Amino acid sequence: MTTSRSTSRTTRKATTVRAAMIAAMACSLTLGTGVAAQAQPATAPAPPATVQGDSVVPPGPTEASPKAADQGIAQPNIESAAPATITYDPRTETTGYGPEQTNFLAGFLYSIVNPNVAPQGANDWNCKPSAAHPRPVVLLHGTWENAYNNFARMSPALKKEGYCIFALNYGDKDSSIVGNLESLRGTASVASSAKEIATYIDAVRAATGSAQVDIVGHSQGGLVTRQYLRFEGGANPADPTKNKVNTVVSVAGSNHGTTLVGIGTLGRTINNLGLNVLGVVGAIAGPAASDQVIDSDLVKGLAVGGDTDPGIKYTVIGTKYDEVVTPYKTTFLTAGPGATVNNVTLQNGCEIDLSDHLSISVSPRAIGIVKNALDPKGFPTRSIPCAFNSPITGG
Repeated sequence: MTTSRSTSRTTRKATTVRAAMIAAMACSLTLGTGVAAQAQPATAPAPPATVQGDSVVPPGPTEASPKAADQGIAQPNIESAAPATITYDPRTETTGYGPEQTNFLAGFLYSIVNPNVAPQGANDWNCKPSAAHPRPVVLLHGTWENAYNNFARMSPALKKEGYCIFALNYGDKDSSIVGNLESLRGTASVASSAKEIATYIDAVRAATGSAQVDIVGHSQGGLVTRQYLRFEGGANPADPTKNKVNTVVSVAGSNHGTTLVGIGTLGRTINNLGLNVLGVVGAIAGPAASDQVIDSDLVKGLAVGGDTDPGIKYTVIGTKYDEVVTPYKTTFLTAGPGATVNNVTLQNGCEIDLSDHLSISVSPRAIGIVKNALDPKGFPTRSIPCAFNSPITGG
């Protein structure tokens, strides 16, 4: 069943959007047993940070650090940005498509001037699941991200495997400073976003004729999935055969909250790329950010009853270079009755993947692990690649 609210359009000043653009990259929130490695280069690249126990200590900025312009990424013309459309009608969550991206920063900048586009392969409401892939896959973005920039590489990759892919922009309206800025979604409370996701998933199930969906969530997308399963009807503990979800893949998910100690460091890293984020680190970030702090009421509420719900298969992917979800091991889940959990650390068997919290969403290895989690027989462990992926930007 679908519900809708009236569509509103707003245009904001370029200076405000530039500040918010950085803030968005400073805080999306999402995080375990390795897979087969392939050949590695003779000289391994320097890691983006030093791992000391459960803490990540990023290197200080240097003059040699790459800038966005050095990567051939053109700055967007903010003045020509399309107004963001905010809607709760599942079929109009996105309009049109953006290009496939292998670089997170490029996708992020593109979405600033094209805030409503979907990633390639997503949101074909006429798509019918195949016998090989009988369940549609719903992609849930992170805090201050959106459907396009978070999945500009993963969505087309999954579509090529034959899945029906759906991606919404959730949590895109609240009273905070960040919540009123173009292209920055996932700022509303996690509880309200879970209700929105429930409506969306019911619409996907109705359109595809599938009783169940699979979910892939990055950062907050992992936590809001748990909220949806536990409190918004995604799971049915009395009769797990009636679950609306079969498989959950959490990618750097803020599953148990985070200390948020890495946000300032992440801001400095992005600033060193030539984008001024430091001016908005103190901005009001929206209810979703406070919901994801360790020991928040929402996190404590989800802890009651354990990490998992019966009848659901979980894969949790984390990176030891995650500087946003800290300590990174807090992303991992413990299986409860009737559930299975596979915690995967991205670097196990592939030390050259230097993905951090942002760039893990465009990591070829992470995408391979997602494919394996969704279809272990069709995409076996040996097919998961090991490839270099840089922090912040990715490929």
